[in-house]
Amino acid sequence: MPPMALTGIVTKAGCMQKTATVTVSRHVIHKLTGKRIERSKKILTHDEQEVLRLNDTVLIRNCPPISARKRFKLEKILKSPETERDLAHMQAAQQS
Repeated sequence: MPPMALTGIVTKAGCMQKTATVTVSRHVIHKLTGKRIERSKKILTHDEQEVLRLNDTVLIRNCPPISARKRFKLEKILKSPETERDLAHMQAAQQS
């Protein structure tokens, strides 16, 4: 399989060791009506350091099979709402 990078949102993290579930969405055009339809797929992703949290936006890349269902590794965290909130609280505490 050629190298493939996908962007998705973490929907489940912390339940399985070194594994997170990432939902990857894409839009397709319906052939008959011409409307946009959202298609999504849940992918098990290998998270070696267990740094992923719920609702993180991540970039994942395919790799050789790690287990029976894991075929992707975490490449990079693009956006983390919980981390951003923690940083905002720290900055507010420093200013006051």
